[in-house]
Amino acid sequence: MSDWFLRGDYGAVPTDYSVLLLALLLAFVCGHAVAWTYMFTHTGLSYSRSYVNSLTVLPVLVALVMMVLSNNLIVAFGLMAIFAMVRFRSVLRDTLDTTYVLATIVIGLACGTLKFTTAIIGCLTILAIMLYFWISGFGTRHRYDLILNLHWSRPAAELPELQQLLRRHARSVLCASQRSSENLQGVDLSYRLLLRNPARSHELMAELKSLGGVTRASSLAAEDESEL
Repeated sequence: MSDWFLRGDYGAVPTDYSVLLLALLLAFVCGHAVAWTYMFTHTGLSYSRSYVNSLTVLPVLVALVMMVLSNNLIVAFGLMAIFAMVRFRSVLRDTLDTTYVLATIVIGLACGTLKFTTAIIGCLTILAIMLYFWISGFGTRHRYDLILNLHWSRPAAELPELQQLLRRHARSVLCASQRSSENLQGVDLSYRLLLRNPARSHELMAELKSLGGVTRASSLAAEDESEL
């Protein structure tokens, strides 16, 4: 059984399994570095955890594709034909779903080219990465705990008093929006807060409601910053 596994590739070019595993691990490490860079540098309004995961696993899939192709033009054209077949009127909304489709295609291609051991090692590696995403929650970001909305009826020049109160309870205070109220005097404010102690958020709300000039104060617990 072990002999069949170690000599399971019957393609035209022999496979060096230590090199295959090294290539997949190196692709994973490089994809991980790219994903971390994306996480730290992303500044847009929409952040997708599944996209970060896809950035990590796609290099592994591409490396497996290149190992399966082995400079075989016939196999390369066959791969292009298979990718064209996948586009049949179905739209995948999640980038990680597309990654799963690509994974099954590559594994099927490896089996179809008689590279059975390559398919097994590649499949186990990809499944291990997907399980790692699921267990570790890699790609999620938690930059604030509380979304605070309130109306400030006092002059804007007195806002530092409100901000000083917020900083006593929060390590990070971000004013997400500030707009003039149509019916009332003052401004409507929306803050994103990373609390020093999330369990004491009720104390913050009590102090806000007792502060002169604050009306219609409401809060909402923030979930992980990720699209589901």
